[in-house]
Amino acid sequence: MNVDKFYETLDSYFAKQEIGQVEPFLVSALEQAKEEEDYGAYISVCNEMIGFYRSVSSFEKAYRAAEDVLLLMEELQMEHTQHFATTLLNTATAYRAAGDYAVALRYYKQALQIYEGILEPQDYRYAGLYNNMSILLEKMEENEEAIGYGKKALAIIETLEGGEMETATTLTNLALIYFKVNKPETAKELLERALALFEQKGEDTDAHYSGALAGVAEAWYRMGDYKKALLYYEKALDEVKRHFGENMSYAVLCENCAAVCGKLGDENKQGFYLDRAKSVRESIH
Repeated sequence: MNVDKFYETLDSYFAKQEIGQVEPFLVSALEQAKEEEDYGAYISVCNEMIGFYRSVSSFEKAYRAAEDVLLLMEELQMEHTQHFATTLLNTATAYRAAGDYAVALRYYKQALQIYEGILEPQDYRYAGLYNNMSILLEKMEENEEAIGYGKKALAIIETLEGGEMETATTLTNLALIYFKVNKPETAKELLERALALFEQKGEDTDAHYSGALAGVAEAWYRMGDYKKALLYYEKALDEVKRHFGENMSYAVLCENCAAVCGKLGDENKQGFYLDRAKSVRESIH
């Protein structure tokens, strides 16, 4: 199986926003890799499946793909490799997105243990793992520990060439946690740095941009600037729909927009967003 061709085709579906073509393509590619006993390709396709199913809120399918590929990698005695750690990280992120935080944390810690055995302390791959752990720990209300991992991620990302978007996203995540621990001045400073980087980058963004926009929106909401909060939540909505369609994240963002509209006293728009959220949730379930 030509893995380069696989990624080229997959990327083209996302670039053309042909989301409906992605699942059948992934299933077909997995069958081909299985028939050819191409284990490397099989592992690559499964990892893409985990990420895709997470992004469209098909969590049970993500779990099945993760269990399948982790078992295969164990049979191939790959438990202490970077590839195994990457799969653990992808699996953890799927569980985090589904709200199963305890399982997610276990997988993240297992990935971290592998990284510590094979990577240099400042390797860029730590940054992604630290960021994910920070986001998870914040959701678990372990805010001080979340800040610690966020700072570790930031220290690495800021040294990377071309890492402006990752830096901005990390700064935004940290700002939100500082709001939670009642340090608004620190949060505001981080947010201003993040916004400057976003504006510098312009329209050259990727699928992760929606999360950053939502983070900025939440920060403005906490600062009481509801007009700016709504502006950024609506931008995040557009980005999610463009990259992933109307998934669970889209529904949550609609609910956030509704909450902001309520603060602004716009009952018509509030009702519109609540109806959209309900419709999307019903279609997913």
